[in-house]
Amino acid sequence: MAQRQAISSVLREEWNAAIGKHLQHLLEWQPARSIGVFWPMRSEPDLRQLFDEWTASGVQLALPVVIDPLLPLKFLAWAPGDPLMKDAMGVWVPAKACGELEPELLLIPCVGYNRDKFRLGYGGGFYDRTLASSPRPRAIGVAYSCSRADFAVESHDIALDAVVTEAGIES
Repeated sequence: MAQRQAISSVLREEWNAAIGKHLQHLLEWQPARSIGVFWPMRSEPDLRQLFDEWTASGVQLALPVVIDPLLPLKFLAWAPGDPLMKDAMGVWVPAKACGELEPELLLIPCVGYNRDKFRLGYGGGFYDRTLASSPRPRAIGVAYSCSRADFAVESHDIALDAVVTEAGIES
C-alpha cells in the first residue's frame, strides 16, 4: 500500500485514465447491465470519471454496503449525484436505500494481487464472502500494477476473473 500512496498525483491521473480505457474495452467485449462499483479510499484507483458515462448508457451502478460483518456485501442502487454518507467504517455508501441489486459485474479494489488473480484486501473478507455466494457475479480486480505481489493464498480466498491495471487486462 505504501507504493500506491507514493504515486504522484499526475501519474495517478494518467494511470486512472488508462485503467478506465481498459475497463471500457473490457465492457465492449463483455457488456454488463449492472455494475457494482466502489468509491475510492486509501489511494485506490479512482474510476469515478466513468460513472456518468456508464449511467448515461443505461448501466445501473451499485455501491457495496456492509449489513453484517459476517455476511456477504449488499449492493445498493446508486447513480452519480445521489447523496452519499460514511458508514461506521468510514466508507462512502448511498445515503438512501434505493433498492438492492445483484450486479452482473463487480469491480473490486485490490490492495494487492498475484499472477493467479487472487487479491489482497483490507482483511475483512467482505469480497471473498460475496464471491462465495450464489449467484456469483463476474469479478474484476482494479489495481495499479505496482500492487502485484507474490503471496500465499488462504482457503477462503477466491480468484478474480481478471485484474485491470494501467498496464492492461490480466485474465
